[in-house]
Amino acid sequence: MTRMRLGKTGLMVSRVGFGGIPIQRIPKEEAVTIVRGVIDLGVNFIDTANGYSDSEEKIGVAIKGIKRDSLVISTKSRAPDKKSLLENLDLSLKRLGTDYIDIFHLHNVSTPESRDAAFAPGGAYEGVEEAIKAGKIRFPAFSSHNIRFAVDIMKTGKFAAVQLGFNCLDNEAEQEAIPLAKKLDIGFIGMKPIGGGMIENIGAAMRYVLQFDNVMPDPGIAKLSEMREIAMIVNENGAYSDEDKRAVRSLAIEMGDSWCHRCEYCQPCPQEIGISSVLRLDSSLKRFPFAVAVGMLGKDMEKAAGCVECGQCVKRCPYDLQIPALLKSKLTLWEKARRENT
Repeated sequence: MTRMRLGKTGLMVSRVGFGGIPIQRIPKEEAVTIVRGVIDLGVNFIDTANGYSDSEEKIGVAIKGIKRDSLVISTKSRAPDKKSLLENLDLSLKRLGTDYIDIFHLHNVSTPESRDAAFAPGGAYEGVEEAIKAGKIRFPAFSSHNIRFAVDIMKTGKFAAVQLGFNCLDNEAEQEAIPLAKKLDIGFIGMKPIGGGMIENIGAAMRYVLQFDNVMPDPGIAKLSEMREIAMIVNENGAYSDEDKRAVRSLAIEMGDSWCHRCEYCQPCPQEIGISSVLRLDSSLKRFPFAVAVGMLGKDMEKAAGCVECGQCVKRCPYDLQIPALLKSKLTLWEKARRENT
């Protein structure tokens, strides 16, 4: 697979990376097989986070025995202070089975509060600096779900890479963040290039992102077949065509601005509702016969009916989705589909 330079890090990374969020949901052996298969496809950038439950551990098993300098390992910590961050880092190193992390992010720096805590005396950034001196981290980075806020942090000069949401629908980064990253030589990692799986036209979605030569898309993958399809698109090196543009315009109208990005920050739900699964109902009903959808989503829809509108998910959602209201709308759609199929 073609490689690209990840900004001032100088690291040569595959033209597309692997995002480790989805492997939380699948059995260990299957996850290990997927990660190894992805590496066999030529992907050398592996991204995860301390907070992604057992993702780091599964990746650690998968990369055991693989030459360490052939991989670029990226992980993250949401710890606000130096002590907690260094504890998180040591845990990540243990889980991943490595002595160092290539790209280490302050995770989800999206508010003035998270920024101020990170840069305060004794804050998380001091921990990153100490870890770099100790050789545990090679390059400092941060991730964010607030593009405009992230631009200001990029201008501080403290980071060698940034990870922001970027796809053909969430394209705000195209205006300032991506040009600024190129100007400052900051590596740009584009999270959710296919909208967390919500954008079904993978070809158009990937060709859109691949227009930007300083952006390395980092899709979260739960099936090796998905990465095979993405790798084929990357290797074809096709242009973002007029047909692609028409497809994206139609998709933007269809999706509107209230679609779930499957970041899972809304979890855990006190009522154990699989929020992202319920909010993907439209896509599931289009793709599968109703009987299959019942098998896939029946229990989730039952739990969704028990939403008590506590609001915890709304506070956590980085996209400001009014989740309880959306759940109600999906339940209405579910009942309509049930009536039409009985």
